[in-house]
Amino acid sequence: MPRQHTVRKSSKAGAPPGTLVHIGTQRRDDVTITVFDYTSTEVSERECEVADLDQYCNNNSITWINVDGLHNTELLQKIGEKFNLDKLLLEDILNTNHRPKTEVFDKYLFVTLKMIDLNPSKDGIIHEQVSFVMGDGWLISFQEEGGDVFDSIRERIRKLQGEIPKRKVDFLLYRLLDTVVDNYFFVTEYFSDKNAAIERDIFKNPTPEALREIQALKRQIVNFKRVVLPLREVASGLEKDGGQLIEKSTLRYLRDLYEHIIQVNDSIDSQREVVASVQDLYLSGTSNKMNEVMKLLTIISTIFIPLTFIAGVYGMNFTNLPEKDWKYGYFIIWGVMIVIAIGMLIYFRRRKWL
Repeated sequence: MPRQHTVRKSSKAGAPPGTLVHIGTQRRDDVTITVFDYTSTEVSERECEVADLDQYCNNNSITWINVDGLHNTELLQKIGEKFNLDKLLLEDILNTNHRPKTEVFDKYLFVTLKMIDLNPSKDGIIHEQVSFVMGDGWLISFQEEGGDVFDSIRERIRKLQGEIPKRKVDFLLYRLLDTVVDNYFFVTEYFSDKNAAIERDIFKNPTPEALREIQALKRQIVNFKRVVLPLREVASGLEKDGGQLIEKSTLRYLRDLYEHIIQVNDSIDSQREVVASVQDLYLSGTSNKMNEVMKLLTIISTIFIPLTFIAGVYGMNFTNLPEKDWKYGYFIIWGVMIVIAIGMLIYFRRRKWL
């Protein structure tokens, strides 16, 4: 198991720009580097060390280098030196709390965003930062830990299927981004199912546990919105400012990516409205439940008012009470009280108060 410790952003206070400090939770102990090097006719896949990356800096094939683990700043600095990456860019990669953004340099471009997936065991969503640096013929992805949503892309590259082996590296970047965004739709479906489940529970019995679930879901949706909203600028920036690094044939795919992001945003807004209506339903349900209790108590009190009056009259300690000498007075009073109670119940029933 990795050592779970978190470095806060305040730890960089006073440090000069470009100082490499991993900000966030360390999710694994080791750092692994895997490489896919392919053309339209052949592909190789391997794990390698930083020293082996020189051969991929300038070659005629397409190279995808994936780095799992961000805490080793010395290793990331060595990777940056081999590909002449700006230190401020490396600083953004190491800051796992960074908002999604894109930045275009002279010979490469940089994209960072959140990769989100469902976590059924914990009934929630998990996310990690993933960053991409794309140059001429190569692409480096930086992830916080192993395991991602790119298995389908890897399988297509292994089998040399689809458009990826036939296109340049910018299309690979598009496919990776599109896969991350497509996975957002599963998250919005999770929110929809969760809203429906909470709504059903509230109809049955609006408990405080349901309110806690509503509040937790609202926080998840708000956090998800913060992740997705800046992606519109990312897709728009790649389309408009990608320059020579983005082929014209890829621009239409980036426009499609932008539309997917808009759809996800619209879906999030819809779920925010739904969870707000579910919360209103909970408040209405608890209010109705309280009204039912108050109505029942009011009816009981109303029934006992005349009974209490009768009992109070004949409970007075006066000597001159004619009914006290009746042989069957006690039973008669009981009969009167029972008749009054039953009569009032029948009256309430006819008025549909019960």
